[in-house]
Amino acid sequence: MTTDKSSPCCMLFDSWLPVALFTALFWCAAGLLSPRIVVADAGQGVKADGEEVARDDAHGAEADIPDELQEDRSDVVDAEGHVALIKFDGVITPISEQYFYRKLAKAQAAEAKVVIVEIDSPGGYASCSVNMADALNDVDWARTIAFVPREALSGAAIMSLGCREIVMSPTARMGDAGPIFQGEDALFRHAPEKIRSHLVRQVRDLAEAHGRPPALAEAMVDMDLVVYRVLDTKTGEVHYMSDPELDSLPAAEAWEKQNPVQESRAGLFLEVNGVRAVELGLADGLSPSRVALFDQLNVDGQAVSILETTWVDTTVMVLNWWPVTALLFLVGIVALYIELSAPGTGVGGLIAGLCFAIFFWSRFLGGTAGWLELVLFGAGVVFLAVELFVLPGFGIAGLSGLALMFCSLVMASQRFAPTDGLSVTHLLNSVAIILVTACVGVILMFVMTHNLGSMPFLSRLTLGPPAETQHHSTIATAFAGQGITVEVGEEGVADSPLRPAGRGRFGDDYHDVVSDGAYIPAGQPIRVTRIRENRIEVREIESD
Repeated sequence: MTTDKSSPCCMLFDSWLPVALFTALFWCAAGLLSPRIVVADAGQGVKADGEEVARDDAHGAEADIPDELQEDRSDVVDAEGHVALIKFDGVITPISEQYFYRKLAKAQAAEAKVVIVEIDSPGGYASCSVNMADALNDVDWARTIAFVPREALSGAAIMSLGCREIVMSPTARMGDAGPIFQGEDALFRHAPEKIRSHLVRQVRDLAEAHGRPPALAEAMVDMDLVVYRVLDTKTGEVHYMSDPELDSLPAAEAWEKQNPVQESRAGLFLEVNGVRAVELGLADGLSPSRVALFDQLNVDGQAVSILETTWVDTTVMVLNWWPVTALLFLVGIVALYIELSAPGTGVGGLIAGLCFAIFFWSRFLGGTAGWLELVLFGAGVVFLAVELFVLPGFGIAGLSGLALMFCSLVMASQRFAPTDGLSVTHLLNSVAIILVTACVGVILMFVMTHNLGSMPFLSRLTLGPPAETQHHSTIATAFAGQGITVEVGEEGVADSPLRPAGRGRFGDDYHDVVSDGAYIPAGQPIRVTRIRENRIEVREIESD
């Protein structure tokens, strides 16, 4: 059966839904939408993504670097081989984590021998920060250097500990990685010992792996830890230790406990600038700008592969923004309804498939979706189609399909199970977006099915029911020899629900029919009102 494009649903669909979809995708590709978010998690400070960071010219000013620090850069040696620089700025989220993995994989594919990670971030999710630090720590195919031009606070400080070397601007800041979490009352608090102890073990391991004082790394996440300058009286070497570490030493008399590190006072998370970080052994060198770092490494800046945000990365970020997500849901739901109401056109199914494909693609690259969510959604669509086209009524298959699709969309919007107040809030936000969008979609479906013809602006999109005349009967008779065995005015029964397309039974014959705009349940008596080419239009016979 061929469905007329002048039907109410198709005309409404053709008029504004593609325009809305095109507008959203245009803004996404152009990268003009930029969300400002505040994130908090167990193991991060409450930081907001503020103004755009200063560029190289802002960091290129000459800085006062002590002579002894200028000379003590034995670890910052010349770079050998191809050099890649990954720009990482902004709040650390699951989306930015996946962005970092993509850039790191691209650097490996380019056979880079030196990977510089330019970090300018106020922090973010603890789990993402630790994961990226572990990924950097596991890099054995290249020399990794963290360059901090402005700040690497909270989770960003943890991330930088994963690099083999850390180079900072003299005025850059690093540290303040105290873990916090959101309680059931939605207030942020410092994380309990159970959470903090696990994070302490992780940052200490990262520091020890690259020869940095583990006590100073621990002081970044533990405000109660005081770190002391300790002198090895036998070798004259200076170390930085806490009281528990000193107490565990076998020969306590060989160690001279000196002044505490000023930045590790009780009640204060350790935070240091670049000069102080080099003095304490947390950083390996100083560089006022990216260009100066290239000079120190004897690298031609023109030959460095700069891996930064592309239009794909911006599009992924915008598509994960909740208003765009809601728009994709809404367009997809309405388009799917139109396709199921008028099967055979293919336009609704194409747009619905495109919307949900874009949604899952953005979630794949954003790190919140996997194959499980995609399989669940596909199974839900199959169950729903079976219920609509194979099984009568609306029962187990239909409800199961809707449940599978709902669970799939929620799971694709979540990366972690709801274990604390913040993750529960994220889960509720995802559920709310889906439910509200579904309700709006249902309202639009109801309007299109029942009230579209009475709306002043959209009434021209509907076909008014024609008068039953002898002319229509003549047209019907003319087409009777072309497979249509009914005439205008003939009565029958709706063999399937008409939404508005379906199947009608006239005596012993069955025909594909289209209602005149209103929904007609299966089993209701109908009358043929118009026959045009191979299209049979019917109207429900009102009971007296």
